[in-house]
Amino acid sequence: MLLHGGGATGTAWFANAPALGARHRLYAVDILGDVGRSERAGLPLRTPQDLTSWLDAVLDGLELPAAALCGHSYGAWVATAYALHAPRRVQRLALLDPTQVFGGYRPGYLLRALPMLLRPTEQRVGAFLDWETAGTGVDEDFKRLYVRGATLRGRGRPVVGRTLDPAPLAMPLLALFAGDSRVHDAEAAASRARRLLPHARVDILPGLGHHALPIAGAAAVDAMVLEFLEASPAPPDPRPAR
Repeated sequence: MLLHGGGATGTAWFANAPALGARHRLYAVDILGDVGRSERAGLPLRTPQDLTSWLDAVLDGLELPAAALCGHSYGAWVATAYALHAPRRVQRLALLDPTQVFGGYRPGYLLRALPMLLRPTEQRVGAFLDWETAGTGVDEDFKRLYVRGATLRGRGRPVVGRTLDPAPLAMPLLALFAGDSRVHDAEAAASRARRLLPHARVDILPGLGHHALPIAGAAAVDAMVLEFLEASPAPPDPRPAR
């Protein structure tokens, strides 16, 4: 199951779907509460607990007792929150430049994002993407889609929450960080991931920005994710049982 970054919709996985889908069944869902085609008839989601309950319902509706989750950015935060909520339903967990999992946001990133968040316009959103992905590549069609979603009237706000503590996670885990991410310090985040989760595979993807993923560098990302998904047997968690 693929979980997109904030404002990206499930179409963010278009460059990855051919390689991943050739060997695995894929479900690229639009996260409820964010832009996209998922709709809720009842009360809106307001808390992280609402979000994990929604993912429970998604898996139930697909008749999946468990699944491997792969998330980018905000989607990686959602995937991690769900893995902490229902670890038996997460076979493997792949995180692409996750936010609020192995550290918070850089203050400079938040300052740059603030005008766009307070009053999003096409110019502001486009300029923000250009700044964060400068020199690391961003698909122009996807950029137009992202800008359109960010400036939609009446768009909802995604459910957000605190920085998570991933230490209890014991399932096989892959964490890939964008080397040129302006969201956080990739080296520091990777170091924390290795310290908290010694059984995890942790790598840094050089030359990529946060918002350029998962489209830019798709071949490298796909190869690492496929190798991780198909590793057998799963590497054991060396920590004692809790």
